Amino acid sequence: MGTSSETGLLQSWPASGPKLLWEGGAVGVGFSSLAIKGDRIFTMGDKDGNSQLFCLQKSNGSEIWSVQVGKPGGNYSGTRCTPTVDEDSVYALGQFGDLICVDAKTGREKWRKNIQQEFGGEAGGWNYSESVLIDGDLLLCSPGSRDASVAALNKKNGAVIWKSALPGAGQAHYSSWVISNGAGVKQYIRLYQGGTYSVDARSGKYLWHYDTLGNNTANIPTPIPFDDYVFTAAGYGKGGALLKLSRSGSGVSATEVYFSKELKNKHGGVVKVGNYIYGDFDDRGQPWCADVMTGKVLWKKDRGAGSQSASVTYADGRLYYRYQDNTMALIDADPEKGFQQISTFKIPDNMKQSWAHPVISESKLYLRGNNKILCYDIADPSRKQTPATTHTPRIWKDSTGNFQVEATYQSQQAGKVILKKTNGTVIQVPIHRLSIQDRRYLQRL
Repeated sequence: MGTSSETGLLQSWPASGPKLLWEGGAVGVGFSSLAIKGDRIFTMGDKDGNSQLFCLQKSNGSEIWSVQVGKPGGNYSGTRCTPTVDEDSVYALGQFGDLICVDAKTGREKWRKNIQQEFGGEAGGWNYSESVLIDGDLLLCSPGSRDASVAALNKKNGAVIWKSALPGAGQAHYSSWVISNGAGVKQYIRLYQGGTYSVDARSGKYLWHYDTLGNNTANIPTPIPFDDYVFTAAGYGKGGALLKLSRSGSGVSATEVYFSKELKNKHGGVVKVGNYIYGDFDDRGQPWCADVMTGKVLWKKDRGAGSQSASVTYADGRLYYRYQDNTMALIDADPEKGFQQISTFKIPDNMKQSWAHPVISESKLYLRGNNKILCYDIADPSRKQTPATTHTPRIWKDSTGNFQVEATYQSQQAGKVILKKTNGTVIQVPIHRLSIQDRRYLQRL
């Protein structure tokens, strides 16, 4: 989440920033980020008196189609949801609970419903903000009602498959569902008003919750599951925590490994790269890096290049911080060298709350602006984009130095690195168990 596997990107920018390729796409007002698939960009915005879903040409931002989702406005004017693209469909949730599924090619509506009205739900003062999760034939959404904190719908027609009441969850608030296979149990995890919750992926049965982050003004960051762990954080003075998942009878329990107020994050999000996590301290524009297994802060900047909240994305050894005041910063992701800001530039936009996360796709940096999209060229022609699978074998070691193996990198998934040994055997190694040198190597891929 919030990370890109792309390589061959600029490691620093000119003083004026990377080359602006195009500026277009009249997508109205909103905080929605971008979903990109093939040659198309999907986003949302309030425009012409409606909350709308837009499809744009990736090459220049010109509009291909747009469809009405629901009414506009909210506590802050503008859409919150980033669309979800799955196969030939696009799913979008409006700020007042309007959920639609449309054909990705034509924008033709396949089905719609209002999860607030159908389930008697309540999002919270800042309205519905989640990006729905598609898993197989299921669509996960969060009505936030007494008997339907979470609902699983048939993604093809919107029919209810199951719904669950989560004890003490309260309002849906502003996070999104993610998948975990922690403790050998497939489950869905999300942050609600009442804290972090988990349900069984097959039935929606309540599994566990962590209430230290509960009873908060607004719970926004999406949890980060990996191996048998979950990192979860919230802002407004709360903090961040690592939870260990274990089998407990027929269910799963979550045990707190640590809780730290130094790891609070309001709505800029947290990204995990190898064994390290990066975020913004609450919404103060103070970037930080910490060891995800211990919670130890390795570096923190009291004042970054910009001001107020900063959303973060990672790619090719660099962190892309977008500050609320339209400042973009490129920061070295090395956890050991301390905070190293490499480049900055000012986004030519007048959005007062630029909270939409940056998106990187095919060596381009895409930024959501006020009634527009900006596309920058961040390719570095001098750094060849070499597929990681063509790398020659190397020696991989664990954090103790007792284990080592000669193998070729294949890929990364679910917190593990996939390696192919010289004898052809494929193995999976948890990234957090690798040596610091190997984790740095993975960050550079």
